[in-house]
Amino acid sequence: MKKQSYVPSGDLVDLLLDAICVVDKEGRFVFVSAACERIFGYTAEEMVGRNMIELVVPEDRARTLQTASDIMAGTSKPSFENRYIRKDGQIVHIMWSARWSADDQLRIAVAHDISERKHSETMQAALYAISEAAHLTKDLPGLFEKIHSIVGELLPAINFSVALYDEQNDQLSFPYHIDEHHPAPAPHKRDAATLSAEIIRTGQTLLLSPETLTTLPEHVQAIDCASLYWLGVPLTSHNGTIGALVVQSYTHGARYTDRDKELLQFVSTQVASAIERQQMLSRLQFMAQYDQLTRLPNRALLHDRLHTALTRARREHTQLSLLFLDLDKFKQVNDTFGHAIGDLLLQMVANRLKQCIRESDTVARLGGDEFVVLLEDFQSPDHALLVAEKIRLALNQPFDLNGQAHRVLPSIGVAFYPQHGDDAHQLLSHADNAMYVAKKSGGNCFQIMLEPSPR
Repeated sequence: MKKQSYVPSGDLVDLLLDAICVVDKEGRFVFVSAACERIFGYTAEEMVGRNMIELVVPEDRARTLQTASDIMAGTSKPSFENRYIRKDGQIVHIMWSARWSADDQLRIAVAHDISERKHSETMQAALYAISEAAHLTKDLPGLFEKIHSIVGELLPAINFSVALYDEQNDQLSFPYHIDEHHPAPAPHKRDAATLSAEIIRTGQTLLLSPETLTTLPEHVQAIDCASLYWLGVPLTSHNGTIGALVVQSYTHGARYTDRDKELLQFVSTQVASAIERQQMLSRLQFMAQYDQLTRLPNRALLHDRLHTALTRARREHTQLSLLFLDLDKFKQVNDTFGHAIGDLLLQMVANRLKQCIRESDTVARLGGDEFVVLLEDFQSPDHALLVAEKIRLALNQPFDLNGQAHRVLPSIGVAFYPQHGDDAHQLLSHADNAMYVAKKSGGNCFQIMLEPSPR
């Protein structure tokens, strides 16, 4: 008995989950199946006659046109991927299987929506990249830049900010801010009428758009927002809300949806952990290299900078100078006013010393009331002597210690490279000895020694 063949009806095509698209050689849709509306958001009537390249994400258009050219030249493309912009503005990832019908002069393609798979892959890749950035970047600016790049792979992030909240000082600042139109906002308190402060106060994600604005509380609607779309998520850790990630857009071409909100929320915990780790490393590095009282470089960092300066001076045949400074009768301040006042005086001295030097120079605290100033890249030894006198005069100006004026009389020893030593130990020893001679001479002066003098 002969088997009866089955000829599917045209309606069967419309039952397929994948979409069938037929495009002429000019790139215009001439037929699309019903699944196109589910995938692209447009009805068949809206798509037919339209050039397909108009729906492709701009970054993928050149590659898509080249692939179309290859297909029309007879090359089969069973698994070509690109991205389309849906009618609602969202991005959809498509895997195409396409061939060219020479008889009909048409490209016949099947579109398979792989957005969910791409979403999962992208999220896993983002989490891995954030974790990697947390361990490989050397500082917070580098970490913020890397996070910006990672978030930009998930959603439109041309305008991107990181806000950090310092609870101890009640200050919200913006250490990373990239924006097409506006500079970084000034630091402000948590109770300020800003969108970022609202996120810190509530710990809740905030999405502003023309569609959502009227659904938000009145006090949020009243906050001035220059962008058309604004999305911010809290950075939350076991210590509470430490900041916020913010993206914004000034055009309808880059809008934010609930899906984008979920994406940013998903990575925010990992980002918060990465920021806290970098902050902890920064604090540890600071503790290892800086004096905790005056926040000046300590002995270890001074030696590191001095060795670097000496290497540069040898290579470039330049001079450098060390000023070794001691505060005369500092012990009397501690004995008379107490150690708290003594610490305050040391902090004041540190601030005045920093005002006496250039940014390229270094002032360090060795301990107690001993300070060292490293001067680089000057033309004449007179420069070091002028700085020494400037320091002496600055410290001679009265300090207000609990309402009482107090003057500090410094003894300063000066040493030069290469005249007084070829290495760090020799220079420090020579400057220290010169300082001791200045102190024996009555103090409140600076001294240069031609030869080392034992104590």
